[in-house]
Amino acid sequence: MSVAVSLTGIAALVTGATLVLLLQVIPPTDEISVTRRTISEYGLSDHKWVFDLAVVLVALGSAAGLAVLGRQRRLPVPAAILGTLWTVGLLVIVAFPKPDWATVSRADFGGTMHRIASVVAFVALPLAVLVAVRTAFPASPGRRWSARLLAIASLGWFAVILGAVVVAAVDGGRWWTLIPLGLVERGMALTELIALGVLLAPVGERSARRP
Repeated sequence: MSVAVSLTGIAALVTGATLVLLLQVIPPTDEISVTRRTISEYGLSDHKWVFDLAVVLVALGSAAGLAVLGRQRRLPVPAAILGTLWTVGLLVIVAFPKPDWATVSRADFGGTMHRIASVVAFVALPLAVLVAVRTAFPASPGRRWSARLLAIASLGWFAVILGAVVVAAVDGGRWWTLIPLGLVERGMALTELIALGVLLAPVGERSARRP
């Protein structure tokens, strides 16, 4: 049963990611720049429901897979908390869409919530993976290292964004123009989903035991 739930969770992650990729090639969202515009831009389009469904699927798949790890006692409490922040953050992103900067000059409450949830989610997930891997794969060093490298790479993508913010704060410019923000965010999202998939993928009984 646990294997089935884990695989269902991973399938939900894959389906959500596929829906986002689909938005990049079908009209009218194919006109949204993948290098300059963030993924949340799809939530302002006529295909908003597709974007919302994709994010909800990722959230539900994450919750299901992490719950299995928790029941198997392969998810430390700090990792469970971070995983919950990731899942809740995704749902908040759906509940509070990105502001349409073509019609507003600054973020309102909903826009602020969207920004906070995005940062919390994207940071919490790789940290959750880093905290969880030792307990999740006590006898699978290959899986541990794969998950760790992907989590570190995810934080590396986020560091690029932080670097742009710092440079802009010093120079007085607009940080989102200093980097290909859309490309960086998509790279970070893809890396994090792969890291999560590695963490959630079922392991054999021998791999689940400590040597």
